[in-house]
Amino acid sequence: MQIKVFTTGGSLDKGYSTKHSDFIVQGPQVGDILGEANLNVEYEVESLFRKDSLDLTETDRTLLVERVEMDPCERILITHGTDTMAETGKRLASVRGKTIVLTGSMQPASFKHTDAHFNVGFAIAALQLLPPGVYLAMNGTLLSPDKARKKLGQDRFEETPPGA
Repeated sequence: MQIKVFTTGGSLDKGYSTKHSDFIVQGPQVGDILGEANLNVEYEVESLFRKDSLDLTETDRTLLVERVEMDPCERILITHGTDTMAETGKRLASVRGKTIVLTGSMQPASFKHTDAHFNVGFAIAALQLLPPGVYLAMNGTLLSPDKARKKLGQDRFEETPPGA
């Protein structure tokens, strides 16, 4: 089995910059996470963006959809910032015949207390088990992008309540 990983940035890839005295999106961390996990699946990592998800544009999302559609791999992992992950997932709904899982983290992968490693591992497992479609894998829960929202103040995702 082969998995293609597209990275877009987000908290998972953030680190502290002493030059800027702030957290900035740095290089992709998912390759290190997967390498440490000693996976028994083939994977390839491609960095598309190094942005906070609030800075992703419609042009960025269109490019992401095009790259996913053009890639021959049928199982796609996308690391993404949490603020607009569901929005990007909805844009990917037009892609047919592929299993696409978006994941990210509330804290940078470089932090000792982070959900990044768990979420990436959970997403890899989901990719191997789920039928074609688009899913969010966060906090031990699989969600449809059109029924997911970030629960502010609780650092997790949840299913959108009916009528919300």
